Amino acid sequence: MLKRQILVWMLFAFLPAGLWGCGVREEEQPLPQMVIGYNEYRPFSYTDEDKNPAGIDVELAREACRRMGYEPVFKRINWYDRDELLNAGDVDCLWSCYSVSGREEQYSWVGPYMYSRQVVAILQDNPIRMLSDLEGRTVAVKSATRAESLFLERTDPRIPELEAVYCLMEMENVVAALRDGYVDACAGFSATLTGLLQNSGVGYRFLDENLIISDLGVAFRQGSHEELREALRSALNEMHRDGTTARILKGFGLSAADALEGIDLAKS
Repeated sequence: MLKRQILVWMLFAFLPAGLWGCGVREEEQPLPQMVIGYNEYRPFSYTDEDKNPAGIDVELAREACRRMGYEPVFKRINWYDRDELLNAGDVDCLWSCYSVSGREEQYSWVGPYMYSRQVVAILQDNPIRMLSDLEGRTVAVKSATRAESLFLERTDPRIPELEAVYCLMEMENVVAALRDGYVDACAGFSATLTGLLQNSGVGYRFLDENLIISDLGVAFRQGSHEELREALRSALNEMHRDGTTARILKGFGLSAADALEGIDLAKS
């Protein structure tokens, strides 16, 4: 009996430490990451006062990743380098108020997940009423945006020949150009212009004609991340149906009815 007891104690001495005690928890494994390239484009994506990423797209991404079991990693990038960074694998996707239209074959998309109006803003006392009234005038836009291509390429027959199109790096500079009278009009997303113009201290209004209705999506390198794309599509569709997306939009003062009408991610 004594020999048997000694043998049992020797066996226990060589058991791995992880097998001792029923109350010991295994170390949690880190979540897989989704690296998201974003640009400064309030209120969709920006860096807040505490140097943290914030905005509509950021909140949507955080909630979608939570449901997917992923950790979102937000990487502010130079938007001119977006394709190079995407193709090199430095980011998994581009998620920053990015329009699908005209880029359908350039990326593998998840979306559109919402719509947003692009508009033309003028000062309150400006006599311009329609897009055609911009003929011979000056307009400021943000570089590397759909508004820039619309005014430079003039593929929309409603857009007349302008005296000049000023392409600036930041939307704050675009609005400042209008505020200070350097241009007759500026163009961009209505949500972005509204926030900036309300803080500019000048009266303004939008032309009645929309410049374009943009369909916003999440862009992945063509043919890549198939499983991740499907998981993201499912999460965003669930968020749309259970009201989460509408709640996030309303938190930023946007009309959920306008932004989400007709959206069905299950069919995208």
